[in-house]
Amino acid sequence: MDSSWMPRSALTRSDRLRLFALKGSTELGERIAAAMGCTLATQEERSFEDGEHKIRPLDSVAGYDVYVVHSLFGGPVESPNDKLCRLLFLIGALRDAGAASVTAVTPYLCYARKDRRTKANDPVTLRYLASLFEAVGTNRIVTLDVHNVAAFENAFRCPSVSLTTAPLLIDKIKSIAAERPISVVSPDLGGGKRADLLREALEKALQRPIGKAFVEKHRSSGRVSGDLFAGEVSGALCVVVDDLISSGGTLVRAAKAARDHGASRVIACVAHGLFMPGADIALADASIDRIIATDTVPPFRLPPGPVLAKLEVISAAPLLAEAIKRLHQNESLADLLMYQA
Repeated sequence: MDSSWMPRSALTRSDRLRLFALKGSTELGERIAAAMGCTLATQEERSFEDGEHKIRPLDSVAGYDVYVVHSLFGGPVESPNDKLCRLLFLIGALRDAGAASVTAVTPYLCYARKDRRTKANDPVTLRYLASLFEAVGTNRIVTLDVHNVAAFENAFRCPSVSLTTAPLLIDKIKSIAAERPISVVSPDLGGGKRADLLREALEKALQRPIGKAFVEKHRSSGRVSGDLFAGEVSGALCVVVDDLISSGGTLVRAAKAARDHGASRVIACVAHGLFMPGADIALADASIDRIIATDTVPPFRLPPGPVLAKLEVISAAPLLAEAIKRLHQNESLADLLMYQA
């Protein structure tokens, strides 16, 4: 990956594109619109006393290529289910209003982690979610650093796009690392592909070798085990990379293992900072020097304190804006996808 992904020229007046952002994602939507050189289209959103919703576009969409931004995390006011329902209803209304195509841009996609059965009669919720999007006429779905790319793509029959935060992270890591050695650490074997993508991108950007390491992790009935650590991290700045932070335990475990094997500093890099209850305690551990996350999920759950102090939020808006422009203009997304290096 190189600077070729960076945002290009703004859209022109002749571009038949509409960009919507639902309540709860308005700030991110405005950042995307600014990066694209356009303004957000408007919609009516109403809630009724019994909890039902109404949503409809207020701008004409007939014949337009429409993109709807909504990050489907829970809180601070609405649940993921409420947000999903509003998004599906708007997509349906847009299709009924004559939109040529509708793309759901869900920077954080709810239920994406439930992509397989781990117990008898388990639901494969991601597949059911895909069916809902397809039922209302969604032409394409775009998300960021989905938990399992293969499962995500296999769940949807409509085109599905999983962007990677690697382009956003590289410059930040370069500025932190300076000339010191770097090692990219996967906190479990399942995240090895994601860590390799970032490592290879860093090698290309810095024109020098980047180390790699991984931590063994097994989860059963809520308990985590495994003590194998593989990789050379002595004296290095270690970058622990994952798709998200929930309680923070996985990242802290990986950071401690890297420190035990001689890492000089550890930064945690994730796309989605959920920061569920307890994360403010776990991530205060001194093994992690810095946390970098994107604005797909605002850190509203973190109280003032040491974790918030070492958190840096970088905006995913330029990346999402570039992807939307390329999709609209039928250009390649190859350098923005998780499985490309």
